[in-house]
Amino acid sequence: MAGPRKYLAGEKVYLRYLEPADIDEFFTTDPEIRRLTGTQRPFARRQIADYIERIAQDPSRVQFGVFLQKTDQLIGDVAIKDMDNSRNCCGSFRIAIDIQWTGQGYGTEAMNLMLDYGFGMLNLHGIQLDVYTINERAIHVYEKAGFKKEGVLRQAWRFEHGYYDVVIMSMLEDEYRARRL
Repeated sequence: MAGPRKYLAGEKVYLRYLEPADIDEFFTTDPEIRRLTGTQRPFARRQIADYIERIAQDPSRVQFGVFLQKTDQLIGDVAIKDMDNSRNCCGSFRIAIDIQWTGQGYGTEAMNLMLDYGFGMLNLHGIQLDVYTINERAIHVYEKAGFKKEGVLRQAWRFEHGYYDVVIMSMLEDEYRARRL
């Protein structure tokens, strides 16, 4: 029997499209993940299945599951969404790694695989993201990867009775290439 189809592979993780068999692993109720990603409402298993099917058909989005090389375990997902390839050549980045797998370099490697794909295969000129100020670890990782802060949307995100700032960050293709040399 053949192993999983590894679309993009690094040393620690590989990326591949999500499939219906991934629903149970993809479905998370971890309150910390929900808080850091801004997930405000719960989802039923059927909604997750519909979501996986919908994103597979969306030409403005590329989304992969992040899997451990050694065990094939799904530990998160990464995406470039809202792509505008026809005119501005830009897209928005997002990543979510299960809390138990953070701080071990898996997210950084998955992010670099996806950025290389976005600036290389997708020919994007710029990739942006927004991150909540409560996610200081993510802001640090994004800055370390080369994203630059562009601005702050003040109290633009409401979560559990509080308002928080949203940091807008971006990276241009030439900045990415300069860091990779």
